[in-house]
Amino acid sequence: MAPRANWKGFLRLSLVTCPVALYPATSDTEKVSFNQINRKTGHRIKYLKVDAETGDEVTSEDIVKGYKVDTDTYIEVTKDELDDIALDSTHTIEIDEFVPKADIDNRYLIRPYYLVPDGKVGHDAYAVIRETIRSMDKVAIGRVVLTNREHIIALEPLETGLMGTLLRYPYEVRSEAEYFDDIQDVKLTRDMLDLARHIVEKKSGAFEPELFEDHYETALIDLINKKRAGTPIAAKATPKSGGNVINLMDALKKSIASEKDTAPAAKIAKETAKETVKATKAKKPKKRVEGQREMLLPISGKGGKEAAAKAATTPRKAADKPVRAPARAKKAG
Repeated sequence: MAPRANWKGFLRLSLVTCPVALYPATSDTEKVSFNQINRKTGHRIKYLKVDAETGDEVTSEDIVKGYKVDTDTYIEVTKDELDDIALDSTHTIEIDEFVPKADIDNRYLIRPYYLVPDGKVGHDAYAVIRETIRSMDKVAIGRVVLTNREHIIALEPLETGLMGTLLRYPYEVRSEAEYFDDIQDVKLTRDMLDLARHIVEKKSGAFEPELFEDHYETALIDLINKKRAGTPIAAKATPKSGGNVINLMDALKKSIASEKDTAPAAKIAKETAKETVKATKAKKPKKRVEGQREMLLPISGKGGKEAAAKAATTPRKAADKPVRAPARAKKAG
């Protein structure tokens, strides 16, 4: 199923306008997620909205927004009042200026979106705006209203489309002076810096995000698959402390020695990962992108399929109910 647009409207550069749709460029839906359940019954936990003083449950129609001005004092703001101050420019992204990308501080970046033409018309105007930004080697700064709030958005070409990144306002970014003022001004020797540079050079490479692995997510998937297959879960051994290194120069030298020992294995592992990625890309693409959670579908362990079939037909005790992975896997597929 194609993702649903977060926003639809128009992109405007002076008198040039085209209909566009804004889609989120990132997603967390493929990550393993959990529900809170009752250990004794296996039922999901339901949260009720209650009055903090009386403890009575409050219905949705009796709940309004309030701004806290004191310990027990709130200014009530109704939905109609919020609608009255909603911004009018809810359907147009106005490009106000063009700035060098290097001028945008990374702290101001929030999240990326894809901005694409909406429908069959306006592709020529869209292309004009996209190629103008590309030829100027700059980023277009505009404004977009999402959920009644105005956001600053930076637009830049990405292949045949446009990527828009929401930006924070200055009041949302904390000053580094609050944290860096107490950092000591230390003198470093040339030998220390040379050793550190040597370590960096050994670890230098191209940015290849497809080789990144979420080790915790992988461990979660392995845990769930083992529980589905009825495999015993062994307790993890407590890692031994490496101790504190007092001498910085000794630490740098030991780091270089360690890099020499692990370099061959690390290189082989990286090359293997690259070959795996290439093989995956060579396959015919599926209709939807499969993520980490697809790994939940196979049942790992000896007799996994038989264990899953037996678990589906054998009545379980209340204490066994928290493991509901088979139902989740079916839904994910």
